[in-house]
Amino acid sequence: MIINLHCDLCIMAQILDFFSKICFVIPGGVKYYVDPSTYEDPSEAVKEFAREIDPSHIKIEEVIGAAQFGEVSRGRYRPVGRREVLVAVKTLRWGASDRERGIFLSEAGVLGQFDHPNVLKLEGVVTQTPPERIITEFMENGPLDAFLRENEGQFSVLQLVGMLRGVGAGMRYLSERNFVHRDLAARNVLVNSNLVCKVSDFGLSRLMRGLDHNVPTYTASLGSKIPVRWTAPEAFQHRKFSTASDVWSFGILMWEVMSYGERPYWDMSNQEVMKAVADQYRLPPPHSCPPALHSVMLQCWQAERGDRPGFDQLLSSLDRLIRHPASLKAEPTRSCSQPLLSPTPIDLTSVATVGEWLKALRMDKYQEEFDRANIDTLDRVSRLTVEDVQNLGVNLLGHQRKIVSAAQQLRSHLTQGQVEV
Repeated sequence: MIINLHCDLCIMAQILDFFSKICFVIPGGVKYYVDPSTYEDPSEAVKEFAREIDPSHIKIEEVIGAAQFGEVSRGRYRPVGRREVLVAVKTLRWGASDRERGIFLSEAGVLGQFDHPNVLKLEGVVTQTPPERIITEFMENGPLDAFLRENEGQFSVLQLVGMLRGVGAGMRYLSERNFVHRDLAARNVLVNSNLVCKVSDFGLSRLMRGLDHNVPTYTASLGSKIPVRWTAPEAFQHRKFSTASDVWSFGILMWEVMSYGERPYWDMSNQEVMKAVADQYRLPPPHSCPPALHSVMLQCWQAERGDRPGFDQLLSSLDRLIRHPASLKAEPTRSCSQPLLSPTPIDLTSVATVGEWLKALRMDKYQEEFDRANIDTLDRVSRLTVEDVQNLGVNLLGHQRKIVSAAQQLRSHLTQGQVEV
């Protein structure tokens, strides 16, 4: 894993400016995306858009995870006349139904149509000899949300904005092709060894076929799976998906990145999230998030989809911030006309021990560290400082902040005599 923590600001800005000028020159104009579901046989879409690979050119090294219809492995692919490359190999499990096979292959039919540095690259497929496989480029650092949680606090704000810029560039490319992702989230963005972020996981993606108030729109069927925390209000209320709903999701992804992979809306239920969003409440800025970035998020979360910026405008906004790093300094949060949510306080009414407190906080993984330090009463917990928590061995900044904030809440309750010690 390569993490460049000392990237020169000027060089990064120049690189991003260069990419903004070359990535979207499409000879002959934009070629619109073709939905593989429109094919009677999904394998026909695969034949049209994906290259068949000789399985003897692939060497599987190890299984690295599970997929919906099989397993994912890391491997090496040596095509004729080209150098060997690291690849990820999705293998369809034995005994999969025809329907599952069709869904599995449709991903290749989607990916094979895209060619952009911020969209996962399809190397090819194996369909003529079992087991069937989909081969993509290998992304060393895995999903963006997990990568950020594992490396909390290790990046500058400018580097985080650079990652967001990459995702935005990939989404602009897709939206230009009349393509709506419907599941844009940090978990569905992959990161390579150079910190390049690429949009992936197109399981819910669709072609925008119809018009709704002159906006290209995909209308989901009743009962369709919807990732509520990342979904725009018109999508979870009326099943209307468009580039504007992807922009809303991009705003949530921005929040995830700036919070180093924190869960959007914390422990709120899906029903609570939908009600809060419908009531115009929005997520507050993550800790140390520059107001300028939170302002961009709020633009993405406009209630009326026509009021949201397009990906072109979002990229322009991010580019301006990158070229003027002083604008990314964390300042005191300015007053906001939009009502903002706050994390739900921990219910301390049934908390009587340190273990119960940690469990309520979902920090019980640190039980041994608390035991080792003889922090065995709620009174001692309530007096914890950031330095104390660091000395316990809690290294993730987000966990440090969560524990200290909860300790302060506990101290307030103890002072009021609401919790026995």
